[in-house]
Amino acid sequence: MPADALALVLTAAVLHALWNFAAKQVTIPGTTFVWLYTVGSALIWLPVAVVWVVVSGDRPSWVWLLGGFGTAVLHTAYALVLQGGYARGALNVVYPVARGVGPLVTAVVAVVFLGESLGLAAAVGVGAVLVGVFVVAAGGAGARAGLAWGVATGLTIAAYTLWDDHAVTDLAIPAVPYFALGEALQVPWLTVMLGREGRRTLPSAWRAERGRVLVVALLSPLAYVLVLEAMRLAPVALVAPVRETSIVIGALLSWLVLREARPVRGLLGAGIVLAGIAAIALG
Repeated sequence: MPADALALVLTAAVLHALWNFAAKQVTIPGTTFVWLYTVGSALIWLPVAVVWVVVSGDRPSWVWLLGGFGTAVLHTAYALVLQGGYARGALNVVYPVARGVGPLVTAVVAVVFLGESLGLAAAVGVGAVLVGVFVVAAGGAGARAGLAWGVATGLTIAAYTLWDDHAVTDLAIPAVPYFALGEALQVPWLTVMLGREGRRTLPSAWRAERGRVLVVALLSPLAYVLVLEAMRLAPVALVAPVRETSIVIGALLSWLVLREARPVRGLLGAGIVLAGIAAIALG
């Protein structure tokens, strides 16, 4: 994997773990929280996207709208399933299982159906990352509920990763306007899902969780834009697994801050993940 792509993905992994740590701790309903941070992300990133288009000279087309619609549907599903998991399972189970299933499915589809290939070292690295993820997850607190929700979240991750890779590579949609458009197009769906009662409680929900809303609104888009840029530089079959190094940070946060169980297992899994990253970088 090229060094610049690796740097982008590792930075994104740190940001991703931090915003998931914030999302795990919210006390308001999941749909309300997702609506708030999605609106925040759209307000932040739409002006950035406009400036990007003007400065870069990119010319918007109907293809951008198609790509944005697809990513909006898939990211809405991902966000709601993830919050459902955090409401029912532990961070040290839901997060690593979700981040492990996602790249596993992505890599299989990319190799089998998209014609991408992995060198021996990279293939071993992918396997090591996934083994490390499941070592972290196995037997953690809340494992039964967390496992099911983590798998469901992982499937949505694979779906949006493959679609977004298609959008920024095959359709050549620039990453920043693509992401901003996807955020904006999620808002109507989520507003309908909130219902009248949910919309009525938005002001009080904002007051209760505005700090975490802002953390997710800022860090989630930034982390994913970095990943989209990395996809332009390296195959998705490599980018997707390296993203999952975020579980190392997630494991530490769940142990040191949330005081969730089995820290030794978590740190062992983190070591295996780091070894996998080294192999992927060599591949």
